[in-house]
Amino acid sequence: MSHTLVNYDDVDAVGGGLHFLRDALECSNLGVSILECDPDWSGKPHDHADDGQEEVYVLVEGAATVTVDDDTVSMSAGDALRVVPESTRRIDADEACLFVVAGAP
Repeated sequence: MSHTLVNYDDVDAVGGGLHFLRDALECSNLGVSILECDPDWSGKPHDHADDGQEEVYVLVEGAATVTVDDDTVSMSAGDALRVVPESTRRIDADEACLFVVAGAP
């Protein structure tokens, strides 16, 4: 088949509002996730040095602060942030927000 259609509400959320769509979309190299954050939610600091995955965070709704290594990045709806695999990142929701996260090696 030349395409796959998935609604993220049909994919079980892990860790709260994180929906990993990679398997449902049958993607081999591109990871796509939807992250729904409640106000004052904080994510776990992590990096992707082991898997070499570069990520782009697109904030669709709301406002959030992303800490990348020692830098604090304020994001508002419409902003996109690229993070290299070796950098540690953590999301802090300033208000309810919705992210689309794409990653690839």
